[in-house]
Amino acid sequence: MKIATWNVNGIRARQAQFCEWLARDRPDVVCLQELKAEPAQIPEQCRLADYDTFWHGMRAYSGVSLHVRKDAFAGKPVFSHPDFDMEARIVQAALGNLVLASVYVPNGNKDYAAKIEFMQRLAAWTRELAAQGRELVLCGDINITRSEMDVHPKERKPGLVGQRPQERELFAELLGDTLVDVGRKLDPDNANMFTWWAPWRNMRQRNIGWRLDYVLASPAIAARAESCKVLAEVGTSDHAPVMMVTK
Repeated sequence: MKIATWNVNGIRARQAQFCEWLARDRPDVVCLQELKAEPAQIPEQCRLADYDTFWHGMRAYSGVSLHVRKDAFAGKPVFSHPDFDMEARIVQAALGNLVLASVYVPNGNKDYAAKIEFMQRLAAWTRELAAQGRELVLCGDINITRSEMDVHPKERKPGLVGQRPQERELFAELLGDTLVDVGRKLDPDNANMFTWWAPWRNMRQRNIGWRLDYVLASPAIAARAESCKVLAEVGTSDHAPVMMVTK
């Protein structure tokens, strides 16, 4: 099973790259963020017939989607949104006891309070699913560096949004004992694991970045993970895809 996430920074700008990547890696589940497009604006070539898909977007801003390969699971996914959804930032799919979700947390630069509230409600939602005995894979752009290791030393700036102690405490609350940061679990000492790079001064080529994009999974799913890699060679977004492969 392959489950992947990518902040495309505009699906229309990245449509050919999206299709090329899917043809190359054939993920079973794909979570996209920052579509910057209403559903009617999604390019035709991105409407893939072999996936059940929900596009949840706004014109020129935000937006998420969730794509589930039709032969990957028994039954069809039931798509919906948690009640704390705002600005087209989260879509979920229920497949029996499993919940898949694509999330795009506000970056907080314009409205920090809204980011904090969204994270608090996201954490409460994950705890509620765990209390129901559901398994969860939550993928997306969390817009928080989980620790100092998740920021290149040249980019570490105390107090900067995305690196604040309050945000990292909320990230820890989100994980709790119900979710596992799969990438860090499998590669705990990698101080060069970044998923976002500022689009100037060859930051991506020099790998001077931040880790903002995550695959978070219930412990039983995380225990089956064989890899969870940043695909830094894919695309021209300022973010790279992340893909988890499980047994």
